This record gives sequence, structure tokens and C-alpha cells, in this order.
Amino acid sequence: MKVVEFTEYIGVSAGPPFPAPVAVNEAMIRHWCEAMGDGNPRYENGAEAPPTMLLAWTMPGYGKTPAPRLGTQGELMAKLDEAGYTSVVATDTEETYTRYLRPGDHLTATTVIEDVSAEKQTGLGAGRFVTTVTTFTTDDGEVVGTATFRILKFKPPVAAEARPPRPQPPVNRDNQFFWDGVQERELRIQRCTSCKTLRHPPGPMCPACQSLDWDFIVASGKGTVYSHVIHHYPPMPQFGSPHNVVLVELEEGVRFVSNLVDVANADVKIGLSVQLTFVNVEDDYVLPQFEVVA
Repeated sequence: MKVVEFTEYIGVSAGPPFPAPVAVNEAMIRHWCEAMGDGNPRYENGAEAPPTMLLAWTMPGYGKTPAPRLGTQGELMAKLDEAGYTSVVATDTEETYTRYLRPGDHLTATTVIEDVSAEKQTGLGAGRFVTTVTTFTTDDGEVVGTATFRILKFKPPVAAEARPPRPQPPVNRDNQFFWDGVQERELRIQRCTSCKTLRHPPGPMCPACQSLDWDFIVASGKGTVYSHVIHHYPPMPQFGSPHNVVLVELEEGVRFVSNLVDVANADVKIGLSVQLTFVNVEDDYVLPQFEVVA
């Protein structure tokens, strides 16, 4: 991937100069001091403004978009987004005050992109520090302060999507022998002891002769794909959606619903030769599944 260093933006104006919506005034000084709990008598009569109000005079205001003043800085932010640095966090601000502001001073803010760092590895992820310097001047060109503002544009780490646990089948008196066999890595198929008919899924009565007597055999695990489907909807992330579902015809003659593992869904076809395998889905949870015989 091509590495973009963004050096062409260093030293470039961030956008057009932005004049303050209003001049420095006593009412805003009073509101600021009340909100901040600043009881310094120097500001009580509104003759001077606290230096920390410097940025407040040129803020666009609540509900006002600052887009027109971004210009080149907005272009830089968009390119950083395209490069994957989609998250942002402010890191620090440094302000310098040349003199106290007084009512009637009308400010204009002019911002320059001072630096775009090389990619850094931070606790938030790989990112670049973007530093801007804003100079505040009065209408007659007097510099009254500067503000250096630094942000980190970073690539948010991609969190591994946690797959919800796969649901476990109910175990009852009819199928207990089957799941006991799975724990011992055996594929047990129920057999009627009267007519020797094999049946799966297991049940209490033989469908051929209605006998209630049964035992089981251990299948070889060899078979072929009799039918299959790729499940897309509704999404089932616990199965790794989309996932395949196959109907395997075992060489003993019964058919068994399961999944094919280690195979692309597009490669699942009727007639594939398959062999039983046992997969540890979770601790103490084993499933009989199938893999393609090379």
C-alpha cells in the first residue's frame, strides 16, 4: 500500500481568516466569569477580558457549522479519513497572550497547519498528530495571542467479533446413547433388535416393526453428500453465517444432517466423498461433522 506522508499540507493556511461574530464586550465577559467561577476583581467591571477567553471570541457559536473556515484543513482531514485515520482525539493546547483584551477589540483568527507527523504507534492505535497554529489579530493588525492546537487522527483498532456460543442440542432418554458415543468419538446409530432396521435420528419405537427394543452399531463414518444447502438468512453468526448444511448418506444406509468443515461453501457438491470427524466446538462440547475425502 502506498504510504502518504501529507507533507504538502505543512505550512499551508488551514482556511480563510475568520472574523469574530462579535467584538469583545462586557456582557460576554460577565457571563464567562460567572460560568467559570472567576472572581478576579480585575474582570468585575468588564474593562478587561480573562486571557483564557481568547478562543471564545472567534468560535462560530452553537448550531453554527465551522465548515466554511476549514478549507484546506477540511481537505486534509478527509484524506486522513480515506487513509484509515477515521477517529480523532484532542491531545493538547498551548496559548500565548500578548495583552489583555478590552471591550471593542474585534478579532480575526488565522490558522496555519504547522505539522502533520509521520505515523506513530499510540495506545489508541496507529495515528498521526496534526498541529495547527492560530494567530489572533485586531482589526488594525495587532497580534494579541496565539493558540497551538494538536489532535491525534488514528486508526481505530479492529475488534475481533466475538461469535456467540453455538446452541447445544437437548439430551434426553432417547438420544443419550448417541451423545455419550460422541464424547467417546463414536458415531452410534440406533438399531432395532427385532428387525435389524437402522434408524436416525433415534427414537423409542422402530418405524418398521413398532418394536421398542433396540441397541446400536458404531458407524464407519464414511459416506457421500446426498444433498446440501448454503444457509444465508436469517444470519446465524454462531454457525459462521453463511454456512453449509449437508445431508450425508452413510455407507450403512442411513442419512445424517451435519456440516462440512475446511471447505469453501462454493465447493460443496452432491456426491462428494466424506469422512466423519469430531470437532471441539467449545469445552466439553463435541460435534460429529464431516470433511471431504481427498
